[in-house]
Amino acid sequence: MTSRQILADGLARARTRTLRLVDFDDAELHRQYDPLMSPLVWDLAHIGQQEELWLLRGGNPDRPGMLPSAVEALYDAFEHSRASRIELPLLSPEKARSYCRTVRSAALDALDALPDDASDFAFGLVISHENQHDETMLQALNLRCGPPLLHEASPLPVGRPGVAGTSVLIPAGSFVLGVEAAGEPYSLDNERPAHIVDVPAFRIGRVPVTNGEWRGFIDDGGYTQQRWWSARGWEHRVAAGLTAPQFWGPDGRTRTRFGHVEDIPIDEPVQHITYFEAQAYAAWAGARLPTEVEWEKACAWDPATNSRRRYPWGAAEPSDSHANLGGTSLRPAPVGAYPAGASAYGVEQMLGDVWEWTSSPLRPWPGFVPMIYQRYTQPFFDGDYRILRGGAWAVAETILRPSFRNWDHPYRRQIFSGVRLAWDV
Repeated sequence: MTSRQILADGLARARTRTLRLVDFDDAELHRQYDPLMSPLVWDLAHIGQQEELWLLRGGNPDRPGMLPSAVEALYDAFEHSRASRIELPLLSPEKARSYCRTVRSAALDALDALPDDASDFAFGLVISHENQHDETMLQALNLRCGPPLLHEASPLPVGRPGVAGTSVLIPAGSFVLGVEAAGEPYSLDNERPAHIVDVPAFRIGRVPVTNGEWRGFIDDGGYTQQRWWSARGWEHRVAAGLTAPQFWGPDGRTRTRFGHVEDIPIDEPVQHITYFEAQAYAAWAGARLPTEVEWEKACAWDPATNSRRRYPWGAAEPSDSHANLGGTSLRPAPVGAYPAGASAYGVEQMLGDVWEWTSSPLRPWPGFVPMIYQRYTQPFFDGDYRILRGGAWAVAETILRPSFRNWDHPYRRQIFSGVRLAWDV
């Protein structure tokens, strides 16, 4: 496909996914499932508003748009907190859908005017933005109380025994951290520029920590022994009453997932844990969290060619044999399910399944330059955030790269977050 066709396909795939996640009645779309999340109807119109801003108005909010300025202001994510959006006079679902259709029609006309080989960053940004909001809507639907709304889930491959709890040596040496626009034209500002860093030898978990391993932490009193926790982590554990990952039942054997109560699969990566929990588990296990630099080296570097791989497994586009991505599975895959997706070092499931907490705060790479959406990353530098790497089952395969950096507060766990261990050598 030409670059223009790839962008058109990305827009279409994201929109199909969005509409599936809002295919409910008006009352449902106006509900707020948790103060952490927006009503789904807010996300829907916000997706259209951002698409119009970047593709039809050149990112200039002062240029007149399709919505009255007072209405458009309702969808400013910096102006209105998620908790407050339930009180806003939002567009109805019908008007939000109509607005998104009108914007998309004009955006496709703009795309048709581009050369076949155009790699237009603004279109890539809009595709990434919509897919990221689709993941946020899945988080909201997972917090919802009541009968399930999502029922169909794609089948997943079976795992392999014997990989949980094993590790891989990453030898000392330099590698190229980050990417350049020439190689990854749709990469975001915080992934750039590429630069060489030297990394001491370390070991990293072959696969993420599983539910079965986490149950051992619980059974050993991990949530009741302060010695495993940082001072701040323990303070949060006590204040929040944490005793297990979010959505686990009090019996430690069942969980609720999108309204479905089910047995907890022991071979799945644990998910819905805070940074503080991940840090405590690592201490209990005699390990630590990897830095994001260590994580990226284990994921992307090929020591045989002394170069980066496009994906952990090589240059081939992600497929069902490589990773669990795209959101249709509604869950992580068992560990060991994707040997074909291993990195050059033999580390598995580094893309998909669960976001993995690292020990790193959100900082710019040397030479950082803000992209056209200057508020994407820059306002969050030096805040109370920790980096997560690797994406989750809910992330679209078209927007994920080994260099992709996510971040959140260390006390959040509605995100599809898990952990992979590391050790000093």
